[in-house]
Amino acid sequence: DVVAQLAGWEAGARLAQDQVWAKPPGAPPLVFHRDSPYFMFEPSEVVTVWIALDDMEEEVGPLEYVKGSHCWGDGRIGSANQFFQTNVKSLLKSAAEREGIDMESLRIATMAGLKAGGLSIHHGKIWHGSGRNCSKTRPRRGLGLHFVPANVKFTPEAANSSLWKPYVADVNDPSTVELSEEDFPLPSRC
Repeated sequence: DVVAQLAGWEAGARLAQDQVWAKPPGAPPLVFHRDSPYFMFEPSEVVTVWIALDDMEEEVGPLEYVKGSHCWGDGRIGSANQFFQTNVKSLLKSAAEREGIDMESLRIATMAGLKAGGLSIHHGKIWHGSGRNCSKTRPRRGLGLHFVPANVKFTPEAANSSLWKPYVADVNDPSTVELSEEDFPLPSRC
């Protein structure tokens, strides 16, 4: 499968989560963040396939990526309740400072111009976010598919996560839980 090949995962890829991002007209920006910290698996690698459901024009606040940031250290992580804070680049600024990089030298890649049905694929450690949807009439919608290596195991932190806790709640060692193909499909077998 393409994701496993791009990521170099010999064991293949497993779909860990899917989500719809819907920014209605006037919606606030999405804080710059990384995807990887929200996936409590070992190995800790994540690849996100983001599919545009609407044309990504500048006005609707398309995704933006910080080039090369997937190579930075773990630094500051943040939490999901920070996704819509007013200072959308505060976590990014903190991470850049830890790397000795000033904000003015960051190189940004925008998905502006991506048409509905187009996609982007990004490393789970790349910093990304999006601006406000300034349109008065058009939403900005996308489908995010988060893949992990097929051979992942839950980490102990999964027991503290509202997303992953239901899968590991009744075990002492989350790494012993086998991920079911019903909940975590292996796309190459679909």
